[in-house]
Amino acid sequence: MVPSFHNADEPTHRRVMVVGLLFCLAFVVVSFSLRPQSESGHALVKADRLVRTAGEPHKAN
Repeated sequence: MVPSFHNADEPTHRRVMVVGLLFCLAFVVVSFSLRPQSESGHALVKADRLVRTAGEPHKAN
């Protein structure tokens, strides 16, 4: 009988899942570290403005 993934034992399933999760985690870490980081605080200023104005009524035009 040829071994296949569907009739593998429980430790093999766990090992495959752990290896898959490690590859996913490595991909996320590498892609995040290679992404250019902005040094300006524009996103922080925008988020701060949104937080400060939350709950205030909208201005009429």
